[in-house]
Amino acid sequence: MQQALFVSVWWKYYKMASALHLFPIPCSVRVLCWRLDIGHDGRWQAQEIRIFRQSDIKKLEEIVEKYPCAFPFWIGPFQAFFYIYDPEYAKTFLSRTDPKSKYLCKFTTPVIGEGLVNLNGPKWFQHRRLLTPGFHLNTLKSYVEMMAHSVNTMLGKWERICGTQNTLLDISEHIDLMTLDVLMKCIFSKETNCQINSNFDYYIKAIREGTTIIFYRVYNFLYHHDMIFKFSSQGHRLWEISKILHQHTEKVIQERKNSLRDEKKQENVQKRRYQDFLDTVFSAQAEIANSFSDTDLWSEVNTFMLAGHETVAGGISWLLYHLALYPEHQERCREEIRSILGDGSSINWDQLGEMSYTTMCVKESLRLAPPVLSLSRELSKPITFPDGRSLPAGMTLVLSIWGLHHNPAIWENPKVFDPLRFSPENNDQRHPYSFLPFSAGPRNCIGQNFAMAEIKVAIALILLSFKVTPDPTRPLVTMPHCFLKPKNGVYLHLKKLP
Repeated sequence: MQQALFVSVWWKYYKMASALHLFPIPCSVRVLCWRLDIGHDGRWQAQEIRIFRQSDIKKLEEIVEKYPCAFPFWIGPFQAFFYIYDPEYAKTFLSRTDPKSKYLCKFTTPVIGEGLVNLNGPKWFQHRRLLTPGFHLNTLKSYVEMMAHSVNTMLGKWERICGTQNTLLDISEHIDLMTLDVLMKCIFSKETNCQINSNFDYYIKAIREGTTIIFYRVYNFLYHHDMIFKFSSQGHRLWEISKILHQHTEKVIQERKNSLRDEKKQENVQKRRYQDFLDTVFSAQAEIANSFSDTDLWSEVNTFMLAGHETVAGGISWLLYHLALYPEHQERCREEIRSILGDGSSINWDQLGEMSYTTMCVKESLRLAPPVLSLSRELSKPITFPDGRSLPAGMTLVLSIWGLHHNPAIWENPKVFDPLRFSPENNDQRHPYSFLPFSAGPRNCIGQNFAMAEIKVAIALILLSFKVTPDPTRPLVTMPHCFLKPKNGVYLHLKKLP
């Protein structure tokens, strides 16, 4: 039995190592593992492999510049990953329907469950079809007013903190609460006053700590073993965090169920001018009761609770930081927004579409700092890339969105903030798979239009009220995380505009 297992593992390794031998492996500063390698003479040889952690952004930039399409690396002696950041490679990869990597999903499933992020096959397709109405255009239009209300609540806090003075503030904490407030109002029709009462601080802290532990586990080979991780201090803490997050989600679901129990309230929901995400989920459960269980319901709600505000909060924080660094673009956005919104007393969906230069700045910030750094799939069948090189089924492919967005073969001076990259004429000349903050293909982000609307509402109202400038003593430093996060917050000087 043990011999058969050894042969199976060895054969899997041999196939992967043989295929990956076509691609050069970059040397780096961190030693994570050893592996066997096939020498040029066809013989096996032991070799120590030095690879990067995803937190080491500078090292990744160096690798992307030297290896313009892709590179492989190993975590442990038997687990291989293949990183890609070339638009043609990305197109080939995302045009397929390969499942999410089971190996990587096992790290996130205990926290978020099996929702759209982790599901595969017919069940994923079923859930996607049933949940899509929650993000239709008419529904999104009705959210803009609620988004503006949450942003104005945050701006009211800033005015009380800053007064008329030029005040240094960590905006990231405020924006985290604001985006959570938006999510609870729009997606779950729940008034929480979380920006005022700080009654959700524990939830945000749990999300931050939990995603940090997940990231750490991915890049620690020993913690890939479930039993080793379970009995570690990190594993125990993640179990505690999961309980906190799960209880919060259960509370949200139960409160809505209680409000919909009597038939009269059910009729009121049907008469409402829009149905929120929870209404859509409940309708799906009623439509296919045997196929959409309470566990499915919990997983989808939990997925959107966790992913729905972290990514948008990061997008807004990074955008404000970039506009603070480049005041000429900040002022041009402000002028455009004033010409469209006036004093900002009202804002609607159509006005968001008129903000052409602001939209270019949003996209350029998402290019420089994509909230989601990468996504992965496990090949269900062999794949052949445009240059003729192939990989076998079973290989885990990772699309590095950061690498794609900073690839100098695609973007001239990729570190420079230049919104004109996204002018109509430049867009037409660029490969459609060069810019993928929300992925692409059949598994693209279901909430991307919601996210873009929220970012534009937030930046429009903020720039009408405040001028933002950077603090040279507090440069942003990224940290190991599932999302692109600043290590010590985002400190900016805020000055109330007359």
